[in-house]
Amino acid sequence: QVQLVESGGGLVQPGGSLRLSCAASGSIFSIRAMGWFRQAPGKERELVAIIDNTGRTAYADSLKGRFTISRDSAKNTVYLQMNDLEPEDTAVYYCGAKTYSSNSYSLGQGTQVTVSS
Repeated sequence: QVQLVESGGGLVQPGGSLRLSCAASGSIFSIRAMGWFRQAPGKERELVAIIDNTGRTAYADSLKGRFTISRDSAKNTVYLQMNDLEPEDTAVYYCGAKTYSSNSYSLGQGTQVTVSS
């Protein structure tokens, strides 16, 4: 199994930036892709960005240009750099990992991001 621990959430003013981190442990060699998801109050969970083992990335269309996913393979860590944050970005952000034996992402416990003045 893969364990995921997110960090880096918090309160930020509109226009500000945050960087989320997700450290993976356990069966890391079984991971074929990692990603970030978010769920705002009263809304369904949505994909933010993913990165696979080749480094290929994909983003939600609405977030391209403001959010960047990256990884440090040596640290088994994936990052989400979020710039020019808007109140609508307020949500719980979850890190996810997809293994070679699964068609879905398993998620961490989440980290709260609040964008407010």
